[in-house]
Amino acid sequence: MDVVTSGTVLGARPTDGPDQVSAILGSDFAENSLSDHSMWRDYGLVEFAWVRESPDHPWAGHHFSLQVHRLSYGGGGGRILNKAIRERYGRFDRHLRSDKLQRLLGNRGVCLEDVPDANAPGFSLH
Repeated sequence: MDVVTSGTVLGARPTDGPDQVSAILGSDFAENSLSDHSMWRDYGLVEFAWVRESPDHPWAGHHFSLQVHRLSYGGGGGRILNKAIRERYGRFDRHLRSDKLQRLLGNRGVCLEDVPDANAPGFSLH
């Protein structure tokens, strides 16, 4: 995906507002919130998150994350892939080996850096 070279998902930036992201990725998402100050939208393989100072303030883009572990549950993308991503990239393999990902990224001049997480030793965070 273009995330590696552009820092975006199909042009949607982590700093874009909810309406901007939905204009790109579509209206098929699950919206989640823990308070009036944070929200995220789950577009299947991708989640975008926003924060705001109060309900009177606009949402400010905070980050997005790729939930690649979901591919193994969705049979190569199927329902897990948002329509816009599926139309652009097609189906994905159910499993992506870490060494293959590092090689593919290395070919694009990108190096993965491990981010240790003592609370999730069975997972890799980069």
